Amino acid sequence: MMKEPEKTSNPLINPEEEAFMAGPQSRYLDFKFIVKVLLEFIRGFRMLHFVGPCVTVFGSARFEPGDKYYELGLNVGRVVSHMGFTVMTGGGPGIMEAANKGAKMAGGKSVGCNIILPFEQYPNVYLDKFMNFKYFFVRKVLLSKYSYAFIVLPGGVGTLDEFFEALTLIQTQVMKRFPVVLMGKDFHAHLYQHLKAMAEFGTISNVDLDLFLLTDSIEDMENHLKKFAIEGFGLRRKDPVRPSKILGEEA
Repeated sequence: MMKEPEKTSNPLINPEEEAFMAGPQSRYLDFKFIVKVLLEFIRGFRMLHFVGPCVTVFGSARFEPGDKYYELGLNVGRVVSHMGFTVMTGGGPGIMEAANKGAKMAGGKSVGCNIILPFEQYPNVYLDKFMNFKYFFVRKVLLSKYSYAFIVLPGGVGTLDEFFEALTLIQTQVMKRFPVVLMGKDFHAHLYQHLKAMAEFGTISNVDLDLFLLTDSIEDMENHLKKFAIEGFGLRRKDPVRPSKILGEEA
């Protein structure tokens, strides 16, 4: 069963981010905001620099243990970990928790980029490392920056936002053609039909439908990652870059 979000008397997530997105501010407030964003990026870079290579798993925070998509997330995390990748998620409950748990069950690494929300989102207990982010766009950049593949499980508008951002960056060649796997044929059937309609209308190209794999099969996902992530980018197990004690870095 899916759980409903808890009610909150204060739906405001981050008043600074809301004010920034609402239009012009004073030069001082804009500068102050940018400095805070820069510091959050630096914290994220320092935390994630030594954890890769990663595969990012996206999915809903609302699926609970026992649900078929939660179990799918467990298997995704387990297989991705066995392939030698660090499993990265948004760090919260639901499918994110499942993927992180699957990685830990397989003896692999598990990291999370958690966003501070008034409901639903809290760091799950299966993370080797996590960071709480104040700013959505900083978190989204870091979820992409360190990953060689993206696995998209059933979710809401946030999950679709992450899916389409990955496709947009790949389509426009801002990001290399990392493999994207959309898991759950039944759940995503209408989405796939809409994407095909977009191709028919000419708003995307037919070849853009090849930028992702739609499947229910863990085996298909694994083979896709082997071909387009491991072989495609020549990934191999190697000694990681050592952290610098002078810079106060940790592995």
